[in-house]
Amino acid sequence: MQINFLVEGGTPPLPFLGASYRTFIYSEESVLHSHTMKIEIPYSPRPLQARLHHQMQNKRWGVVVCHRRWGKTVWAINHVLRDAILNQKKNPRYAYIAPTYRQAKSVAWDYLKDFSNKIPGTRFHETELRCDLPNGARINLLGGETPDSLRGIFLDGAVLDEMAQMPESLFPEVIRPALSDRSTDDRKTWAVFIGTPKGHNAFFDLYEEAKGQEDWITAVYKASETNIIDKEELEAAQKMMSADQYAQEFECSWNANVPGAIFGKELQDALDNGRITKVPYDPVAKVDTWWDLGIGDSTAIWFTQTIGRAVHIIDYYENRNEGLPHYCNVLNQKGYLYGTHNAPHDIDVRELGSGKSRREVAWDLGLNFRVVPKLPLEDGIHAAQMIIPRCWFDKAACHTGLEALRQYHRAYNEKTRSFRSSPVHDWSSHASDAFRYLAVGIRETRIGDKPPQMMAENRYNPFAA
Repeated sequence: MQINFLVEGGTPPLPFLGASYRTFIYSEESVLHSHTMKIEIPYSPRPLQARLHHQMQNKRWGVVVCHRRWGKTVWAINHVLRDAILNQKKNPRYAYIAPTYRQAKSVAWDYLKDFSNKIPGTRFHETELRCDLPNGARINLLGGETPDSLRGIFLDGAVLDEMAQMPESLFPEVIRPALSDRSTDDRKTWAVFIGTPKGHNAFFDLYEEAKGQEDWITAVYKASETNIIDKEELEAAQKMMSADQYAQEFECSWNANVPGAIFGKELQDALDNGRITKVPYDPVAKVDTWWDLGIGDSTAIWFTQTIGRAVHIIDYYENRNEGLPHYCNVLNQKGYLYGTHNAPHDIDVRELGSGKSRREVAWDLGLNFRVVPKLPLEDGIHAAQMIIPRCWFDKAACHTGLEALRQYHRAYNEKTRSFRSSPVHDWSSHASDAFRYLAVGIRETRIGDKPPQMMAENRYNPFAA
């Protein structure tokens, strides 16, 4: 025996609030009887949730950025449940995905049971975190901590909750292919990415790419605008949290600094004042390059033009496991008119195999390096913080480098309740070290400087009286 749900009078915007479904009960041979049955799911969406349900009906993809306690998990479970009930395909499959399997169980499993247990014939599988609906639809709660374990599934719809905490490969390599074979012209598969910001990461990139695209919806819900949490509670939270924590968790700030961020405030000021924008290459000014040379690691290069007191940072390049010939080729392909190429002092260290320093190897390749002054790490960081207010960054060409500068941070020691003196060495270190060499090694261009004369001036007139 099976039960199929068909909405009377078409699909309403919100088939949650006591909607009537025509229910057909089948036997193996014939229809025994037909009657109208009212199934009331105990879900009363807030106005913002109701609007989002309605907006997502006309879009295939969604990126929803919510403050804490907005009700995103409740919204997500009911959005999946609605689509699963109304799907007329054979054996529809849906997934709610949290950063970890344990998190999916603790956050969403009780909600799924509460909202779906009013539907006759629904079965729950506790060990698998699975809900089977009587029309053959199935809703699974999954964890995203091991993406490869999810390969091979097929899906009609998916919600990725707290996307900022999931592996970047999860959606493009696993979930997106799972949505492909079930998509038809009359009923497209879909996915919604929901969560609270956690700096500039894959969730941020997805949000930026989705803005303005026809088949996407993007929405940001800040606590100061939704009025879901009362003002007194927000003020209390603000007193107990740092400014960055509050901005991230309640005001959905992508730019709230990473804890211990070294250049966070300076870069935020540059963004607020419009100095992270489009910075075109000036063909009449020479381009200086600033390198952090990696040995079996990443090499990072900043490209700058000094225009008066301003430093125009027009480009950035980073790669790993490549030799100097590769980077020389990159410089040639960019087609800039170059001034100086600047590298740290360790470029003069001779390699055991060849007996040559990398500076000598670069010279043989036509690249003449200038060695920047050697300063203590903290002095170099201070110099970098001081020069950022003079810098103009090209937003597109320097995107990777800017992200590295934002993520460059000191680790927090909870025992001593202080940040460690040395920055964390991770993927962000290479761009940050190269930028530090820029700050230490840049030569000032004095306003009013003129090119040297080709001939000496001689105002002596032998015929003057």
